[in-house]
Amino acid sequence: MFAVIKTGGKQYRVAAEDELKVEKLEAEAGEIVTFENVLMVGGESPEIGTPTVDGASVAAEVLDQAREKTVYIFKKRRRQNSRRRNGHRQPYTMVRITEILTGGKAPSKTAKKKADKKPEEEVAAAEDVAETPIVEEAVVEEAAVVEEKAADEAVTPLFDTPEGAADDLKKISGVGPVLEKKLNALGITQYAQVAAFSAEDIERVDAVLNFKGRIERENWIEQAKTLAEGE
Repeated sequence: MFAVIKTGGKQYRVAAEDELKVEKLEAEAGEIVTFENVLMVGGESPEIGTPTVDGASVAAEVLDQAREKTVYIFKKRRRQNSRRRNGHRQPYTMVRITEILTGGKAPSKTAKKKADKKPEEEVAAAEDVAETPIVEEAVVEEAAVVEEKAADEAVTPLFDTPEGAADDLKKISGVGPVLEKKLNALGITQYAQVAAFSAEDIERVDAVLNFKGRIERENWIEQAKTLAEGE
C-alpha cells in the first residue's frame, strides 16, 4: 500500500517505513505528525482524490531537524569595487512513515516508544520511584550528576589539544554547550582542527559520539573554515 501526499508545496510517493526529507515541520524528534493532504491511496482498491482523498491521512515519526549544505551566492558589480557573498542553509525535517490511514482513522502511535527499555522494565522502574522517599531523590540525582561527570572525564582524547586559546565551537551550527564539552574532551578546541578534518577523522569522531553523518550533513568543515578566516 502506498500514498501520494503533499507538504511544503511538494508531492511525495510514500509507503510504510519510508524515510524522507520534507520542508521543515514544527515538531520535535520522536513526535508523530500527520499529513492530511493525501492526493492518492494505492493498493488493492486505489483511490484518487479530488483533489484529496476523504478520510485519508499519513502518520510519520519525526527523526531529526536539520539543514542542508550551505548554498553560497556571490554578487559583483562591475567597476564598482562591490562584492557580496551570502550563504543559505535550507532547513528540513527527516521523517519515517509509520502508517497510511483511511476511513478517518487516527494514528495508533502517539508517542515514541523507548527502545532501550522493555515494558516490564518500565513498570519496575515506576514502582521503584513510587517507593523511594522524597529525601532520597536528591541523593540519587546528585549521584547521577557525579556519574555523568566521571563518564565525560573518562573519554579518551582522539586528537592532541593545540596550544592557544580555545575557540567558541558553539558558533558552528548544530554545536551546543554539551556537544562543545564533548568535543573539547576529544582534544578538539579550535576551528582550524574541524576545518582540517579528513575522512578518517570524521569517521573516528562519528564512532565515538555516534553522530551518524552529522558532521557532513550539517557541513561543519565549511562553517569552521569560514569562522577561522573571520578571526
